[in-house]
Amino acid sequence: MRDRYRIRTIQAGVIALVLFGSTEASAYIGPGAGMAFVGSFMVLLGAFVAVFAALAIMPIRVAWRSFATRKTRARAKIKRAVIVGMDGMDPELCQRFMAEGKMPNFSALAADGTFCPLDTSTPSMSPVAWSSFMTGVDPGRHGIFDFITRDPCTYLPMLSSTFIGGSGRTLKLGKYLIPLGKPVIRMLRKSKPFWKILGDNWIFSSIIRVPITFPPEKFKNGVLLSGMCVPDLKGTQGSFSFFTTKLRGRLEDETAGMGAENAGGVEVLVKREGNVIRGEIEGPANSMIEGNPPMTAPWSLTMHADKQGATLEVNGETHELKLREYSPWVKLEFKAMPMVKVSGIVRFYLQQADPEVELYVTPIQIDPDNPAMPISEPAVYSVYLAKLLGPYATLGLAEDTWALNERHIDEEAFLKQAWLHYEEREKMLWETIDKTRRGFVTVVFDTTDRIQHMFFRYLDPNHPANKGKDVEKHKNAIEELYMRMDNLLGRLRKKADDDDTVLIVMSDHGFKQFQRGVNLNAWLRDEGYLVLKDGHRTGGDWFEHVDWSKTKAFTMGLTGLFLNRKGRETGGIVEEGEELQALKVEMAEKLRKLQDPDRNCSAIREVFDATKHVAGPYTYEAPDLLIGYEAGYRHSWDCAVGCTSENVFSDNTKSWSGDHCMDPRIVPGIFFCNRKINTETPNILDLAPSMLKLFGVPVPSYMQGKSLFEPASAPSSRPSEPVPAEVAS
Repeated sequence: MRDRYRIRTIQAGVIALVLFGSTEASAYIGPGAGMAFVGSFMVLLGAFVAVFAALAIMPIRVAWRSFATRKTRARAKIKRAVIVGMDGMDPELCQRFMAEGKMPNFSALAADGTFCPLDTSTPSMSPVAWSSFMTGVDPGRHGIFDFITRDPCTYLPMLSSTFIGGSGRTLKLGKYLIPLGKPVIRMLRKSKPFWKILGDNWIFSSIIRVPITFPPEKFKNGVLLSGMCVPDLKGTQGSFSFFTTKLRGRLEDETAGMGAENAGGVEVLVKREGNVIRGEIEGPANSMIEGNPPMTAPWSLTMHADKQGATLEVNGETHELKLREYSPWVKLEFKAMPMVKVSGIVRFYLQQADPEVELYVTPIQIDPDNPAMPISEPAVYSVYLAKLLGPYATLGLAEDTWALNERHIDEEAFLKQAWLHYEEREKMLWETIDKTRRGFVTVVFDTTDRIQHMFFRYLDPNHPANKGKDVEKHKNAIEELYMRMDNLLGRLRKKADDDDTVLIVMSDHGFKQFQRGVNLNAWLRDEGYLVLKDGHRTGGDWFEHVDWSKTKAFTMGLTGLFLNRKGRETGGIVEEGEELQALKVEMAEKLRKLQDPDRNCSAIREVFDATKHVAGPYTYEAPDLLIGYEAGYRHSWDCAVGCTSENVFSDNTKSWSGDHCMDPRIVPGIFFCNRKINTETPNILDLAPSMLKLFGVPVPSYMQGKSLFEPASAPSSRPSEPVPAEVAS
């Protein structure tokens, strides 16, 4: 009974939020898309109406639910399923640490139930794999092939998962532009998450931080907190601020290839006057004023005499900062116009106090206690969690990998930040486990992915990224990561491993070293498929100098290669039909023979024809060829943003030293379960139909996976192996 009324409890929490919150109106902000007002009186009135209406019809709902669910419950094999996602956890490392006795709880779970690699998606990327996890279909059917894609009309980048557009009309009042509607925030992932199907059958679900759930989709009988691809308050995927009394400059080898002058953040010079330093944190653009100037939050820092800390003043409040320790979450308020404001939260990190001062500020997170845009379903769920557990990171990529990549923070600061976010997710896990006694629970931990990305170089003394960096102090960071996740599993099994609960621990992909970058735009230029204007040999971000009237192919993102197709791209020249198919085969054959001259080995394991391997209604807008790199190789950083470099190959010298954007067959995820399953080769597509079957819900015919807990059946419609381009064609 407790689970049935959980949403009503959360809705009731809105009343307390408004009663004890600000009397000013809050702004609803879409990144660069404008604001619309929500009056506090209307919020209060709406909250009361919603709660009292829910209470009034509750007896009817209880009676109807009992009637509607009797067949489903009769067919259900379990009361509860719990899936804990440990993003990027690698099966080979699991086997190694289990064999060494460092992961006894995982070893015990494997002995009692199942442990095997989990076949991942093609491409093997988090947004693609998690979309397949939730929908039971491959990217040809859910439409997510990368983090970013190109706009075929402009060749400029766009986020693959989300569209954000303006409110359309505004009313001008003096210098202010008043939006007359909310911005449009739309999910671009297609197909239906399996928890929506569970909800339609009165099965309650708690969905916490699963990637590609922003903006949150409405569904019955459940709660959801969005994960990967939630933006920061500025509308980016994470923009930090770094204030210093002496500009560091940026090392050429550390930043080469990202193109943007300040990839991931901004470094700001501040002046010290005695013991006081002053500055401003730049917030979101104020689209209520012509020109959209950025809103700012002034701050001052008074250094302590012992040089071990400082007193921070911001938004009229003071906070004590300790040297090399993160502050608690600090609320920032940005005033758009009288009686209208938007709030966010940040952590401050005093990295150095003498002789120079260095102050790092995390990206401005959407405040979960007063969200400027929807990050949960129902909308008040983020508020409920904040009231219950305290403020927490909301940014999809909350661990600031770019601050470490650019060496504005060091490994120690990054690890401290990552573990603070982990602790927040752990609190959410226990909360959802305790509150969801019947139904489905999933919580995804990002920590495993982010720490491996940034510390994989420690596992290989010869990694190019080790040059000039520490190789001893944090050499056990990944081992300690796996041991800590093992400790979590031990406590989880005590709470959620029983006869009525199916417990699964899984990851979306594994990891390999990323030592060499490949700029395929440079290769395409050398082979004559990409042409630059006016004799240029190189070009900057987003296809600078590219002559589209002569270019047959180009690449951006992390795994895909696009052909410049007539009727699809605005400047397309490749004809559909025979020319297109012949060009795919020709390029695939050449790419498969691509040799790294410095290492005298192949860089590419396989090239896949996207329309054949993941055939579906959404492959027309997808990359035409998917590149399956060998271990150690990946699209270079500059290739990812559409640059054309001088050389095809380059060393990866960034701290981001491990990756998985390679041939999916060499980076499977993990699958642990407290039950036996019917195959030794589970696929990430299998999770959705498995959950439906366990709860007695019919599996839609479009799903490509198969239930892991049923007797072995006929092969599903998913491809058992990626299809090479020339075979598919």
